[in-house]
Order: sequence, then structure tokens, then C-alpha cells
Amino acid sequence: YLFVTIVLSANATETKVIAKANSNDVTYMGRTQAAADGSVSYDWVGVYLQTDFSGGNIAILVSDAGTSYHNLFIDGKWIRKIKISGKDNQVISLATGLSKGFHRLKLQKCTEGEFGCTTIHQFILAKGGRLKAVPRQSRTIEIYGDSYTCGYGSESAKANDPFKLETENCNKAYGCIIARYFDADYALIAHSGRGIMHNWGDSVRLSASTMSDRIGRVFDDHGNTAYDFKSYKPDLVMINLGTNDFSPKVTPTDEEYVNGYINIINKIRKAYGTTVPILCILPHSGGHTMECVPQVIKKMNADKYLFISNSMENIVTEKYDMGASYHPNYAGHCKIAMTLIPRISAITGWKLENKVVK
Repeated sequence: YLFVTIVLSANATETKVIAKANSNDVTYMGRTQAAADGSVSYDWVGVYLQTDFSGGNIAILVSDAGTSYHNLFIDGKWIRKIKISGKDNQVISLATGLSKGFHRLKLQKCTEGEFGCTTIHQFILAKGGRLKAVPRQSRTIEIYGDSYTCGYGSESAKANDPFKLETENCNKAYGCIIARYFDADYALIAHSGRGIMHNWGDSVRLSASTMSDRIGRVFDDHGNTAYDFKSYKPDLVMINLGTNDFSPKVTPTDEEYVNGYINIINKIRKAYGTTVPILCILPHSGGHTMECVPQVIKKMNADKYLFISNSMENIVTEKYDMGASYHPNYAGHCKIAMTLIPRISAITGWKLENKVVK
């Protein structure tokens, strides 16, 4: 879907190559929605696109319902964070003056849907440039989670720092770290403060709009469009939910939590089949989930592809491993990833590699 258009600059007429956002030469990972005009919208944290481009230059025409930060990678190297803010279409240059031949672009949404929903309208290349599709990895991991999965505070320095959108970065959270280690694609279905049956600090026992409600949607926080679970099929699903369920004030009963957890597993089974491994994570923060998640496993003992992680209690220390609002920083997330990687290897048969967890 490439066509040539004339773009008028201040000094002269330049010929550019324009590609629609939904071009077959752009590979998206995660939940997205394409519109009739060729634009692509998404709000879940961690959604990313990849494409190989030639011509030396690439820019995007983009807008956002709020504010979103994206990590920009060129040829596998992190370049910078990009802030996309406001509903007006804006052109953002991603790379200029690169050498001849193809270069790989990766653009990853590293902040949550609560703050913004991004729409990519077009890719803009230099005269003679073109896009080429990037094949997906042979492995895919899907994670259902909360602020830990989102990377809330992962770039913050101290546990008593306040939350800032600028310091939220899912790429420095355990899920993306694990995906990098296993050379896997990934999708994050995660929202800070949300539980299975109860959201953080809510005054009612059973909250509205929990993760149980959101997991079947295309968008996290921008509409209720149903997701068809067909854009990818994971080779491993991880569930890391429960810390918010048992937050202060009131909490669901054990039975309500366990049945809600089982309901999520049943939805995943309906979408992906009975043989995709599901790993239920015992959060590093511990709490009552340590007693309740094993109850889920016990009740579903007929499911031979349902697993539970080892305990990670107390591996994340306040002094070294925490960022904003007592959430793991990058060092803490590396610890969590290093704890889970051997368990994942045993479940999937993916071999451990002699490489740094980062």
C-alpha cells in the first residue's frame, strides 16, 4: 500500500513515499484496531510495531487521545523515548540520514492505556524508500497483569518517589525481560491498580471494571470493543494478578477470588485451547495470594497444562530494587525475571541460554 505524494516544504517541493499504518509491510504485536482510512489505534501497554525500511529516513504521522510514551529502537538499539500527546495529527521523525539498505524500526508503547490511546496514521519515507515486513518470532508470550507487568516506576530511583508517567516503562519490567531472554514476541494485557475481583483501595468488595472485565477487549481504557483472540496464539500465558485484590480496606472472599481466577483461565482456554501452558505467578509482594493461588491449582487439577511459579517473596528489597510507590525498579524486575526463567524453561522446554538477563 505504497503511494507517492507531494509534500510542500518551505523551500522546495519534495517527493516522499507514504505508507498507510495498516500496510502489510508493518507487523504489529498486541491488540490493535485498524480503521477504514488505514490508521491503526492501540492503547494497551507494550503494544509494538516493527518494519524494515529503506531510504535512510522514516517518520510517522500520529495522534493520541491523551499522552503516551514509546520506546524507539533502530536496528535493535534503543534510541530514545518519544512522547506522543494530543488529538491533532503530528509528524514525528524517527530516523534520518541512515546508510543505504534496510534498517529495522521497532516502536513500543511503554505506558498504559489509562493515560493515552495512540493512532498511527501513516509512515513517511524518503523518495525511493520502501517498507518490508518483519516476520514474527517463533515464540509468543502473553501476560495478564497489573502495575508490576506495566513497569510502573521501573525507571524511578527510590521507593518513596511519586508515580510519574515518564518513569513507567514496560520494557524494563519482568515480562519484556523474559521475552528478550527467550527471543519471544509478547503481548501485555495489564493495567495498574486492577485486580481479578477487586481494584486497589476500592471501598466496595467487588469492584467495577476489573481485569476480569478488561481481558476480552481490544482496548484497555478506550471503549468496550470485543477482542476476537485471533491476532496471535501464545505459546505461554502468564497470569500475575491478585496483589490489588487483597489491598487495604475491603477484600473479596477467598472463594470469590479463586472463582474469578478460574473464570479468567477458562476464558483463556476457550480462546487458545487446552494445551497452551498457563503459569500462575505468585507475586513477589506476597500477601494473601500466596494462599489463594494454590487453591486455584488444586481446584483445576484436571488441567495438566496449568502451573504455578515458585515463591518470590522478599527477593525485591526496598533499598536496592524499588522505584516509585514501592514498585520494582529495573534491578528488581531483573530479579523477578531471573526467578521465573528456569520455571518457564521447565514448563515449555525452551532451553536456558548462556546470556545476560536484561
